[in-house]
Amino acid sequence: MDLPLAVDLARIQFAFTVSFHIVFPAFTIGLASYLAVLEGLWLITGRQVYIDTFKYWLKIFALSFAMGVVSGIVMSYQFGTNWSVFSDKTGPVLGPLMGYEVLSAFFLEAGFLGVMLFGMDRVGKHLHFLATLLVAFGTFFSAFWILSVNSWMQTPAGYAINEVGQFVPADWWEIVFNPSFPYRLVHMVLAAYLTTAFVVGAVGAWHLLRDKTNEIARLSFSMAMWMAVVVAPIQLFAGDLHGLNTLKHQPAKIAAMEGHFETDRGAPLLLFGWPDMEAEETRYAIGIPKLGSLILTHEWDGEVKGLKAWPKEERPYAPVLFWSFRIMVGIGMLMIAIGVWSLFWRFTGRLYEPGLIHRAAVFMGPLGFVAVLAGWITTEMGRQPYTVYGLLKTTDSVSPLAAPAVGISLAAFVVVYFLVFGAGIYFLLRLMAKPPETGEPGLPPGEPTRSTGITPTPPLRSPGEVGVVRPGE
Repeated sequence: MDLPLAVDLARIQFAFTVSFHIVFPAFTIGLASYLAVLEGLWLITGRQVYIDTFKYWLKIFALSFAMGVVSGIVMSYQFGTNWSVFSDKTGPVLGPLMGYEVLSAFFLEAGFLGVMLFGMDRVGKHLHFLATLLVAFGTFFSAFWILSVNSWMQTPAGYAINEVGQFVPADWWEIVFNPSFPYRLVHMVLAAYLTTAFVVGAVGAWHLLRDKTNEIARLSFSMAMWMAVVVAPIQLFAGDLHGLNTLKHQPAKIAAMEGHFETDRGAPLLLFGWPDMEAEETRYAIGIPKLGSLILTHEWDGEVKGLKAWPKEERPYAPVLFWSFRIMVGIGMLMIAIGVWSLFWRFTGRLYEPGLIHRAAVFMGPLGFVAVLAGWITTEMGRQPYTVYGLLKTTDSVSPLAAPAVGISLAAFVVVYFLVFGAGIYFLLRLMAKPPETGEPGLPPGEPTRSTGITPTPPLRSPGEVGVVRPGE
């Protein structure tokens, strides 16, 4: 058995499936909250545009949610197929956390999703709003548990090791709220909100370029730009705190991200370059003197450890981390710039006038997903060569499978994923490209709905009119 090749193939397979999976939860976490805000504003104001926008994005949410569930199921099976030793060693700790995610968050989402999709005319608008809130909370709660699992793998705490070498719980509070968990949770949730905001903004901008009077497009673009203005700078601050936490608990990861091989005081901030693992130096480096130490230690002459402080076999692969980190940060800075730009257009009364900012917003639409993927690559590759940081190595975590077996399953995943999820993404883009349309007048707050039985007005509207895709749409 070619163990190193089998390990690499298993890692590639997991990276491939998780990359497909993560983009859907990142979108649905933000979109569920956006839908809750829209429905709440409709109940408060009675304005038709809010409920029309809600219905437009509800179709997209439903399809995204479905693809996220399917991709997540496939990913979880790999713990048993390709990573059985990891599952055996960490199961007593991570198994219950994954179970809590299913029993609480996923059941909450799945239990009220049907009401959210089909129940607007059947349960009453206030109960329907409660269902929307519970689905939105469920998506957040799911992120809570999954980020707790991942954070424990990065900064393990609250565990003991039994006589057969398994990690067993010693303190559940320390396990769930491990040292990096709060920072990762905030960083990821904000990333999900920004990713969703820029998709919503891109769709709104796309339709404004074609019809600047479209009310749904105007509302979508306006709300997305407000999110960029407020949340993107907060994400920059949260990312800085997350980086300081990582420096404390995973300094080798920071050294690789920054491209530092030599331990140095007053270390520069390297903007560009190519870390050479063999030569142990960053070639073609362009940097700003002392700024690296200032950012990482908040001191001009603070000490920053270089990769040479660790044995070669303990070092993460710097070239990928160096560039994935810069892609993530670069996109974040673009988001801040778009938000500031939109403020200028808003205050000059030209926010809805088709122009360069709308074309820029369309371009930015998919970049939130790119930033999320770049962030996860940085997080996961920076943990190498460990699955449980400092305790369980990746080479000791895989199932005893031959490389051809893993390679065949990887090839099958690639083919099936591109067919199934390619079709799903194509349909999502079709839904987004369809011009938003206003519907029949909405009921003002406080008026009885048809589903209460108090004011019978047959017939009930069809499910397609409350956000479900009808045949041919």
